[in-house]
This record gives sequence, C-alpha cells and structure tokens, in this order.
Amino acid sequence: MQAAFDRRRINGPEESFSPTFTNEPQESILENVHRTRKDRNISDIRPIFLQPGLISQANGSAYIETQRTKIACSVYGPRQSKNTTYNEKGKLNVEVKFAPFSCERRRTPLRDAEDRSIATAIQQALISSVRLEQFPKSTIDIFLIIIEADGVEGCIASGSTAASTALADAGIDMYGLVTSCTAAVVGADIWIDPTQEESNIANGIFILSCMPALGIVTNVWQSGRMTPSQVLACIDVCDSRCTDIHSIVAQSLLVNARSKT
Repeated sequence: MQAAFDRRRINGPEESFSPTFTNEPQESILENVHRTRKDRNISDIRPIFLQPGLISQANGSAYIETQRTKIACSVYGPRQSKNTTYNEKGKLNVEVKFAPFSCERRRTPLRDAEDRSIATAIQQALISSVRLEQFPKSTIDIFLIIIEADGVEGCIASGSTAASTALADAGIDMYGLVTSCTAAVVGADIWIDPTQEESNIANGIFILSCMPALGIVTNVWQSGRMTPSQVLACIDVCDSRCTDIHSIVAQSLLVNARSKT
C-alpha cells in the first residue's frame, strides 16, 4: 500500500458515501419554519442598544447592537489630506471589515466585494448629511468593524445609524442625524427589520436611510422583486420606524453628553 501512495497528487479518501437528497426544496423548508415570527410582530424592529463614545482613542465612536447584529464604529478627523489637489469640499471615507468570527463560516481577514458594497451603501446614506463644505481639503474617515452579522441588510442599516451617531459624537457639522431601516416582502406581508433567515425567504429587500428631523431621504437600496405598490408601502413603514430610531439615537447622544460634564 505504501508503494502505491503518490505524494505528488491529492489522493481521495479511503471510503466515500453517496449524497443524500431531500424531496422538499430548501426554500419551502425555510418558508414553513419562518412564515410567522415568534419573538415579535412583523411591524416591529429588533431591540436596539446604542452607546456613543465607546472608543476613547477616536474623535467619535459608537457601538450598536440589535440582537445578533453587533457593530463598532469609530470616526477620525477631519484631518488635512496630503498629496492631493485642493478641493473646496472634504472627503468622506467609509471602510467596513468583518471580524473573522462574525459569520457562521469563518471569514478571511482580506477585504472582499461584500465589504465594499456595504461600505458604499453606508457612505451614500451619510454623505448628504455631512457639511463637507466646512472642511476643504480634509478627510473624515469612518471605520466599522462588524463583530457579529445577521444579514447584509441589517449590517447596512445598523452601520448607517452607528456611523451617524459616531459623527455626531465627534462634533462633525451635520445637517441632521441619519437613521436607517430595512423591510422585506414575504408573500403578501411586509416584515420590518428582517434577520438573515427571514431575508432568505423574502421576495425583495428594501433599505431606507433618511434624516427624520428634516424629512429628507438620503439613500434607498432595493434588491429582489417588488411591485411599485410594495415599494411605496415599504417606504411608509420604514420612514415611521426611522423616526422611532431617531429618538433612540438622540437620547443616547444626550445621555452621553451629560455623562461627560
């Protein structure tokens, strides 16, 4: 046996087993299990824990936790950009990284397309709320570390809220606080703030980012199949929940400011 072993090639296992297939598709299994919510109503968001000023080394920071979604955000700047041409408006950089243990499958430390897509969505949600004309030839850097992820959509919504809170904690001039909410179309119903398992059975996902104090929408992100009437319904429901989240963000900033005095 040792003579027949070839070290130059990848040898197969000594024994193998035939794959097992189920008659019921995986989508129908998820649909039967998660057709109804057990912990909350379809119009309720997950409980939010928000703590500004968690990272003392940063100019501003925030930590947000919504059940199985946990994100830490830090803001550095504004600081002068070097080796760049003069620009009347400042630049807003957003970088997102997943912790290796944040997902069910261990992630590599290298950045991938998913990190960049989340960072782009968060940047688009925030850029219109920051008064970049006040910081010529300057850069504001936002770093988000996803400690635990429960769906890409939840990371975008929670990350946008945490980043806006961290910008306010850093004293950056802003037009208003940005909050974000997610909706999923499951059958004929609209589920607010879906988890990863709920997003897998949804026909479409919708994310709304806005400044509730000014009534301005900063970014809209949609995927999947949705009718125009469903999109309008998602906008109305998400806008109402963003107002509720805005009160949570404002209260957390007020409590943090009082604790510093």
